[in-house]
Amino acid sequence: MQLPESVLKNRRLETLVENQTSYALNNAEMHVFETHQTAEQVLLKFHYPVLASMLEGKKVMHLHNSTAFDFLPGESLILPPDELMCIDFPEAQMKNPTRCLAMTISEDKITETVQHLNESRAKADGEWRFTDYNFHFSNDLAIQQILHRLLFLFAEDHTSKDMFVDFMLRELIIRILQAETKKIYTEQTLQLDSNHRLAYIIQYIRKNLDKDLSVKELSNKLYMSESNFHRVFKNELNSSPIDFINNERIKLAVSLLKDPRKKVKEVYMECGFNSLSYFIRTFRQKKQVSPKEFQLKAVRGAE
Repeated sequence: MQLPESVLKNRRLETLVENQTSYALNNAEMHVFETHQTAEQVLLKFHYPVLASMLEGKKVMHLHNSTAFDFLPGESLILPPDELMCIDFPEAQMKNPTRCLAMTISEDKITETVQHLNESRAKADGEWRFTDYNFHFSNDLAIQQILHRLLFLFAEDHTSKDMFVDFMLRELIIRILQAETKKIYTEQTLQLDSNHRLAYIIQYIRKNLDKDLSVKELSNKLYMSESNFHRVFKNELNSSPIDFINNERIKLAVSLLKDPRKKVKEVYMECGFNSLSYFIRTFRQKKQVSPKEFQLKAVRGAE
């Protein structure tokens, strides 16, 4: 994600480490940080919930109660108020600066949005809650586009930009909640209570990818109507049941195709696709190459 020209024009280089360009509106503040030399253990803290997102370069983050991790472009991090960040910049240079945005969001705006979501689109189990811990995730396309739009809006000279930003903040908060829920369901299903309905059905899908999985069958297992099951699934995971099943099948296909002895016809059947042409089309949509091309590249890479 590139910085808008308006942000680049407004920045001012004062030191080589953590130069900051800031914009303040009613419910959020946007800070763009730019670092031009390697550094270690740079400390940073905000008094409000903050979303940090990498734009260019690489940081190494050291956070409370977690091991150090690389923070890379296309990734974001949600931090609660007063969380101390200790940051290394192993690759920053004058010609290739490290750039990151940090946006603080008012707790009132978060509370209002979460309350609205609970009233209008309640979860199947429990309530929506905004994260109160460090949540590191990869941006999907929608979140990436919202962040790019917010960068433009904060730097824009427009009398209504507070209103525009408020609309974007609400969508961003909801999409972050959905991203967190999806990560919990898809990566931590074994740790969730067996009575957690969507966790149960995700486990069932993963164990039965080679079978003919229909929305009717899955909804029956949860004693829900097809329409309600589809609505709840999409509401909480931001993905339809069929899209989720196809994504899981493609993940399985990727692992199987790394075996040079496997034939594409064998793989599509083991992954539960009902036709070879549909498998090839879906694989190409997800991976931008055909299954055979992917297998050849994987085999060459392993040599």
